[in-house]
Amino acid sequence: MDESPVILVTGSGAARVGKEIACDLAGWGYRIAVHYHTSEEEAQSTVEELNKKGPGAAAFGADLRKEAEVKTLIDSIVEKFGRLDGVVCSAATWLKKSWEKTNTSDFQSEWETNSLSTLLLAKYAGEQMTAQPAGGSIITMIDWAIQRPGTDHLAYFASKGSLPTITQSLAVELAQKNPKIRVNGILPGPILLQDDASDEEKKESIEGSLMKMQGTPHHVALAVRFFLENEYVTGALLPVDGGRTIYAWSR
Repeated sequence: MDESPVILVTGSGAARVGKEIACDLAGWGYRIAVHYHTSEEEAQSTVEELNKKGPGAAAFGADLRKEAEVKTLIDSIVEKFGRLDGVVCSAATWLKKSWEKTNTSDFQSEWETNSLSTLLLAKYAGEQMTAQPAGGSIITMIDWAIQRPGTDHLAYFASKGSLPTITQSLAVELAQKNPKIRVNGILPGPILLQDDASDEEKKESIEGSLMKMQGTPHHVALAVRFFLENEYVTGALLPVDGGRTIYAWSR
């Protein structure tokens, strides 16, 4: 029987950050539960790729805003693999809209996708991890820019801004059920620019960091691995941003 750890990476079906994290984890010996919402064909392609890299992968569809579907997702993963050792909450939406035009529906939609989904995943993954002697690790994806927000993303920042408190509250709550359950958060910098990013935006992404380099999903995957494997860290919030959050300007 394969005893390789099993990690659910949400939003890993499509070609975005979640997929890149899943690919790195597979190469490091993790079995991957690939989550998708609507991109089933892409998810199956990702599974084929991961099965060549690592010990095994399978795709699971779910709308993470719906509690019943999240419960079914976790149950299906455990039925398939026999365990669930970690969850990487990397599925997200990024609504661009002026604050004057942002409405209640926008706030609700961003909250459900970026915050509520994390709570629901932690609830049902936490129940499974409570029953496992080895516990498990839940990793939330926040955003370095919640501390230095830009314009036209108010609903997004409002939803992501709640995640540090959610992360640390979950760390406290779940440790009461099983002290081997850890919950930590990562605050990535601009690691995967939009396809239509201008040359100026690409330049700023590099110049705005202390490292003077472009961050990549691999840098985030390294942080994910740290949280998955370090049994003495919980409630931590780790920026992976090349120093952007502490950098004001240079002379």
